[in-house]
Amino acid sequence: MPSSRQQLLPFGALSASYFAHIGFFNPYLPLWLKELGYGLLTISLLTAVQSATRLFAPYVWGWLSDHTGERVRLLRLSASVALLTSVLLWWPVSPLWLGVVLFIMFTHTSSMMPMAEAAMAHLVSRDGHFDARLYGRVRLCGSVGFLITVFVAGTSLEMLGMQMFPFFTVLSLALVLACVWVLPDQRQDAPAHAAHSPRTSVVDVLRQSVVRWFFASVFFHVLSHIGVYLFLSLYLDALGYSKTMIGLLWAVSVVAEIVWFYFQARWLPLLTLLQWLVACAALMTVRTTMVAAWGAWLPVLMAAQLLHALTFAAHHTVCIAFITQYFPGRLGGRGQALYTVVAYGFPGVLGALLGGLVSEHFGLSSVYWASALASLLALAGAWHLKRLAPVAARAP
Repeated sequence: MPSSRQQLLPFGALSASYFAHIGFFNPYLPLWLKELGYGLLTISLLTAVQSATRLFAPYVWGWLSDHTGERVRLLRLSASVALLTSVLLWWPVSPLWLGVVLFIMFTHTSSMMPMAEAAMAHLVSRDGHFDARLYGRVRLCGSVGFLITVFVAGTSLEMLGMQMFPFFTVLSLALVLACVWVLPDQRQDAPAHAAHSPRTSVVDVLRQSVVRWFFASVFFHVLSHIGVYLFLSLYLDALGYSKTMIGLLWAVSVVAEIVWFYFQARWLPLLTLLQWLVACAALMTVRTTMVAAWGAWLPVLMAAQLLHALTFAAHHTVCIAFITQYFPGRLGGRGQALYTVVAYGFPGVLGALLGGLVSEHFGLSSVYWASALASLLALAGAWHLKRLAPVAARAP
């Protein structure tokens, strides 16, 4: 186990650098686009590009990594292309130009974490079972990276101006590339026992009703988060919060998820995986309602952001454990990719487009009422899934 922990250190560094980039880029991209003079609908379309690439890029890269075993080399390739493309953000000549640049960049960044998760799957397992404690330590590094940049970037951009956004993008992706090159350069081959096991395809797994209902619930759960991921900074800015306070509110949610990831090995066994899905969806309904109804009250926003520990962190770990169980071995890359496509690709595109239209006609608070409705649908799906599989394994 000590050797496994030592092998996980480079993955922890990659997680920290990748989510440091996300912590800067995702919250402040809408504000940078607003600074360029674009309206809400254009901003929604451009922010939806990331989700659009998640409709195909993760599965294509996952298929390549599963069939070649060269996950680390593919990670290095994708990080290199993303960095080179990000330099073009210094010349935002038109929305179409920005859309093309973001499309190329996101095509290569959106699949990095699924490949990394698949590459380290055997390192966060004990006797073939998902180890929530080890996984939590690696994912905690990502949360710390996100926390640092989401707060520091808010203060820095307020002092230096939003024109520094492209510079910080290039800097953060350069750090990601450096960490990718630290990963052990080894081929991820199929397990030795695979040749003697019945051959299972992704289609065979998807035929299971439990898996289909899992993806349905996850789809609506993440759809309910799009209001947070894409519109929270704009919503807070419209309510009069400073960029520093916006960064602080993002940081509160990340601190909450850090605490969860650190202690999740103690808390996860209290419920089954499917019971956690129900609880997380129910709390997401509460969270979005709080933001929609009382967003102008700072204490209420703080409390809502603290719920991120369960609505995101706990939910994400449960999903990774579920995917690890149902997509073992050489199916791992495609299983993680399908999770990204179904949970973040389709909901991201749909949420960004509908959110832009709804917010333009009814105001930004309406996005969170729509998110509350999506979380209720996620709750219904998770409840049906729990009834479908009443005898469920306890969370790892």
